[in-house]
Amino acid sequence: MKPAANWIETLPANRLMAEMSLWSADLGRLEDDMRRVEAQTDIFHVDVADGHFSPAFLFFPDLVARCRKVSAKPFHVHLMVKDAILEEQVKQFAEAGADLISVHAENANCAEALKLIASLGLKSGVVLQLHTPVSAAKAWLGDISMLTLLGTRIGVKGQGLDDAATTRLTEAKAMIAAAKNPHRIVLAADGGIREHTVPNLRKAGAETIVMGSLAFNAPDFAARMAWVHAQ
Repeated sequence: MKPAANWIETLPANRLMAEMSLWSADLGRLEDDMRRVEAQTDIFHVDVADGHFSPAFLFFPDLVARCRKVSAKPFHVHLMVKDAILEEQVKQFAEAGADLISVHAENANCAEALKLIASLGLKSGVVLQLHTPVSAAKAWLGDISMLTLLGTRIGVKGQGLDDAATTRLTEAKAMIAAAKNPHRIVLAADGGIREHTVPNLRKAGAETIVMGSLAFNAPDFAARMAWVHAQ
């Protein structure tokens, strides 16, 4: 099960999109939880961490391959791994069924990883940690389909949104517009996604937000998603 080849171009442009973070799903009933949210999901977001680049250990290729059998929605794999294993992880998650793989600008071999992703026929993205200047992504705008800005420290659940997050999104939005690339680049906000932060993230330029507990733990999921889409 896979999305159409032009899926990135056909994503909604007239509303805020939702990337559902599988890290926040019920991992004991992952397939059921995916099916529960699928109709309101634009992209499934898969965090991958090696315990070194990020303090967490998250997701592995076989699990992604299993999830791939459940949904034809796009799968965005966010790699938080050290340089030494980055390219091998790209290959493994591509084989597992990823549609878009994002790597960190902080990886020394980020450029090589992006070339590898393209050679495998996938969309690519770049992720920026809070301490990395937004301008660090400028060199790759001609190659990527998504730019993700983290609004919290990497790999730790439940943090509040950093004060600089909205300013950084506004800067990134202007940078993407100035580049005038012929292809679409989706601007994503990841981390600190709460009911009181979503409106400001949207106003600052976020086109999609990575939703965890705000979606999966909502007392009325349909109402929560209607509210997100109205932003």
